[in-house]
Amino acid sequence: MSDPNGSAGGEGQAGRNLPPLRLHVPEPPARPGEAADFTHFDIPAAGAQPRPDETAQPGDMRDMAYGLVRVLDEEGRAVGPWDPRLPAETLLRMLRYMALTRAFDARMFRAQRQGKTSFYMKSTGEEAVSIGAALALSRDDMCFPSYRQQGILIARDWSIVDMMNQIYSNKGDRMKGRQLPIMYSAREAGFFSISGNLTTQYPQAVGWAMASAAKGDTRIAATWCGEGSTAEGDFHSACTFASVYRAPVIMNVVNNQWAISSFSGFAGAEATTFAARAVGYGIAGLRVDGNDVLAVYAATRWAADRARANGGPTLIEHFTYRVEGHSTSDDPSAYRSAEESSQWPLGDPIARLKQHCIAIGIWDEERHAAMDKELAEMVRDAAREAEKNGILGHGLHHPMESMFEDVFEEMPWHLKEQQQQMLDEWKAAGL
Repeated sequence: MSDPNGSAGGEGQAGRNLPPLRLHVPEPPARPGEAADFTHFDIPAAGAQPRPDETAQPGDMRDMAYGLVRVLDEEGRAVGPWDPRLPAETLLRMLRYMALTRAFDARMFRAQRQGKTSFYMKSTGEEAVSIGAALALSRDDMCFPSYRQQGILIARDWSIVDMMNQIYSNKGDRMKGRQLPIMYSAREAGFFSISGNLTTQYPQAVGWAMASAAKGDTRIAATWCGEGSTAEGDFHSACTFASVYRAPVIMNVVNNQWAISSFSGFAGAEATTFAARAVGYGIAGLRVDGNDVLAVYAATRWAADRARANGGPTLIEHFTYRVEGHSTSDDPSAYRSAEESSQWPLGDPIARLKQHCIAIGIWDEERHAAMDKELAEMVRDAAREAEKNGILGHGLHHPMESMFEDVFEEMPWHLKEQQQQMLDEWKAAGL
């Protein structure tokens, strides 16, 4: 029994000689001014991870959540059971899409610094996550992205002028300036509206997948979030529903080591992998080299085949690194070692695929340089076209009354009154 003071036992003395309780506060391996340190990561050899059958029971593939699916080795060779054996044409499309995504990012980052838009987020170093997945999914599968998956739209050949119009919130913006820059929405491309609220897309994707299954459709859903977002309640609600109803959905966790300024340890990375979140829910879990586009493609294709065979959901952790700041509002030099991006042990996804293509004789440095020049010019021309529709600081690009539109099929009376009141006050102010 416990005494009235809360002590264990009847003596009233137990516990007095115990050390005081203390909290563990995670700390990254290196801070600014310190040498980068990735020695705590266990990076298995490429090709070492087994490839289970797509219909395997989650409990029988538990170890997959703790290993690392890798295809490309240090010499650029594709090895092991996860090698998707893609034709040369597909490999070069992958390379081009990743390079185009990086060129697009570079141009839009520069536009933000020039004051043409208020905000931008680059995906440098993470291009393989979106490009590999986009090419492994069917064109009509529904994607519920986070804010660093612009490569999905690019790999689905969406107009980059249209994407730029959204970033500039100009008169060509189909969103009419209602979304923050980079929060694209393209229903025709199977690209659900990006939200600034963390992980809202997870339950949306699971719900969409459940609806697809309930209707007897053949389309599946895929969604993405950062590793820090796995601490959000929406992530766990989505996992519960996906597990219980065996929803045909792929849940991607992009572990790029950092949130805005806190490292992945605050989301639990010190204790276990993020793919291990799947184990407790009875979901198939894969941990993948996120800088290896062939590994990303193979894992996504495996998960897609599993979903289409009614095998249920898959959670994929993409182990990668955020090379740039979290956004144009962030300065990573304030919280992490300056050496980290150059010493990341899994390299650069574009360089790794380029090395592979050269090694198998379908590419060379001259063609790669020519492609980079072509893409830079293409993105430059697209930016000039988009900027004709307006940029930040050019005034309002859409009529004031449009902020009340497109919410209801028919605008209710009270919104009509509010709209008119706003327009009257606007006119009275001489604006």
